[in-house]
Amino acid sequence: MPGRVGGACPALSRVVRVKEKSSRPLAVFDLDGTLADTAHRQRFLERKPRDWDGFFAAAPQDTPLAEGITLALKSAEECEVVYLTGRPERCRRDTEDWLAAQGLPEGRIWMRRNDDRRPARRTKLEILRRLARDREIRVLVDDDELVCEDAERAGFKVVRARWAATSAALKDAQEREGRT
Repeated sequence: MPGRVGGACPALSRVVRVKEKSSRPLAVFDLDGTLADTAHRQRFLERKPRDWDGFFAAAPQDTPLAEGITLALKSAEECEVVYLTGRPERCRRDTEDWLAAQGLPEGRIWMRRNDDRRPARRTKLEILRRLARDREIRVLVDDDELVCEDAERAGFKVVRARWAATSAALKDAQEREGRT
């Protein structure tokens, strides 16, 4: 049929793409150290070997970080809020329940595969670039300095979540072990 390529109408493809581009911009929020206070569970990472199961099992007891929660709620006024975390997929249910309990906006949660051990700055930047193909990324809010630096270098607007204390063990784990 004339005007069709690969079974799809090129004009229709353009209309769909333009429609996606006109959707609300995204505000992308990290969880641990940005919205959720992980201080009570960082002890699991200070052991040798690190107790990852204990670290993630304690996540439902995280207290909310007021600064991050307020920023997410404010961002929801103009943006669609989505969540980008280094938590493994096996933590999805606990994560969804925690977000709902805090009254945070519903939004897609991007999590790492259970076997993905790449540094957070690589996995998160990969997802940000994928999201930016079809949507405007208004802001990324994250506490990991390396993630923030790489995102800024890639042209994203970043808010550094510096309102929670993190341990050296957690920072090392984010970069070297690709766990959160």
